[in-house]
Amino acid sequence: MSRNLITTVLASLPLLVQAADPATAAYEKLIVQLKASDAVIPPAPGVHPKRAMSNGEAPVPPQCYTRTEARHNPCYVCHQDHIEGRENLMNDGDLQRDYAFSDLGMSNHWKNLFEDRSERVAAISDEEILGYIQADNYSELPSRLREAGFEGWIPDLKDLHLGAAAFDEHGFAKDGSGWVAFNYKPLPSTFWPTNGSTDDVMIRLAPAFRRDTGGRDSREIYQANLSILEARIKGFDSISCPPLPESALDTDLDGDGQLGTATRITRLDSWVGAAAGEFIDTHLYPKGTEFLHTVRYVGVGKDGSIGVSTRMKEVRYLRKVREANKAVYARRYQEESYDKDAGALPDYLGIGDNGIDNGSGWAVQGFIENAGGRLRALTFEENFSCMSCHNSIGSTIDKTFSFPRKVDGAGGWGYINLKGMPDAPSLGEKTGEIATYLARVGGGSEFRNNDEMSGRWFRDGRLDHVKLSQARDVYDLITPSPQRALQLNKAYRCIVEDQDFIYGKDASITPPVNVYDHIDNDETPTLPDNRVFRYNILLDWPDN
Repeated sequence: MSRNLITTVLASLPLLVQAADPATAAYEKLIVQLKASDAVIPPAPGVHPKRAMSNGEAPVPPQCYTRTEARHNPCYVCHQDHIEGRENLMNDGDLQRDYAFSDLGMSNHWKNLFEDRSERVAAISDEEILGYIQADNYSELPSRLREAGFEGWIPDLKDLHLGAAAFDEHGFAKDGSGWVAFNYKPLPSTFWPTNGSTDDVMIRLAPAFRRDTGGRDSREIYQANLSILEARIKGFDSISCPPLPESALDTDLDGDGQLGTATRITRLDSWVGAAAGEFIDTHLYPKGTEFLHTVRYVGVGKDGSIGVSTRMKEVRYLRKVREANKAVYARRYQEESYDKDAGALPDYLGIGDNGIDNGSGWAVQGFIENAGGRLRALTFEENFSCMSCHNSIGSTIDKTFSFPRKVDGAGGWGYINLKGMPDAPSLGEKTGEIATYLARVGGGSEFRNNDEMSGRWFRDGRLDHVKLSQARDVYDLITPSPQRALQLNKAYRCIVEDQDFIYGKDASITPPVNVYDHIDNDETPTLPDNRVFRYNILLDWPDN
């Protein structure tokens, strides 16, 4: 299907939807045809979400329909009240104990949760799924985008499909693109490999943060600014860094009064190099910051080890296109609260090939597999579902999760590696974050449908703390057996074939029992006060 034809059809969707219910078979057939093509074109600007979407409350994720039974609380990871000093004033900790859905949101639109894929999964051989996830669907994407005249961000990190091999020991991309990988702890629990996906995240700062005052590229300046950013995002007074020659930066980074070699930065009041005069504040990224996030299948090695797959489920991209001070963000949160109190459904601006404007300075864009496994641009509605996590929950720091969860300082620069990573507690707590989550949730996933995790870490329905203490690292705690990994990969492959991501992307084989198809704000059981928890997505890492 040609680009012009696709654009014309997408631009006409509002008229089509005015004449027919979006849930009709004809509408769904049209969308499936577009998704199954090799098109890389997202819905054109002007396609209004309230007309062209089947779920106007797509930012409410499937996990929000979990049966808590007045004691199981997975909600605390996302819904938190303000922590002093941060820009995030969502203050939605009350959503741990209360339901506050719109009339539309009280019905669970994530229909894929209720699909039994047992027969389809059984029909896929282990050899078939292993061959599928080991194939590269990333390398050809940039050329296809350029050929199609795509005007958004085009993936520019070479060999990313190879995982760790694309980066050096400190996380810098070997291709010179400026992307830097960092080692972080996956957020509980959808992003745990045991629940169906592996991932990695890279950061890139604007060119000025990578150059000296003469405009020349400088790795030392770039590393210093990355470390300063980490300290500012986490609210630290100092942070360790790879050895940096202070004379090359003409800056006393460690504050010892000499220009020697710094392994710790205490000077955090401004950037260094060409970015020295740029805006800086705690818990805020500077304008031009980019994140590249790939979501992958659960890779299974010949020795049974678990890691990232070559094939990518999604390639996600965030770019901070506008910056503002905390007072401006506070006003935006206030306006969002007014809109919600007035009963308004969430509404975001589509910016064509650049994805969606989240209303808080970030452009959110992405690519996902088509029915044949080639990557295509997300449709507006597929992208729209990202808006809750990257805009409307209280636990994030400047709308992000992964970078605040980076292993602190010098030891955290490098490609993600769960082996050897300790179960660091959430900042302010004593017990490991994963152990704490398992205890508060009563299972290894929000839906408590991960039987392998339950069998591994629970005994007679209670958390087995002795067995937990024997786990060597995060890898031991949250990676699945090869058998489970293959089953989850097959289940997600079924969703790819159906191209119905707008109804959910959770790789379930049978429908989870602990999920509502409908919630009544006034009648559905909620959590008591003693099951409501404070939580900080920052982690108390051992000194690196």
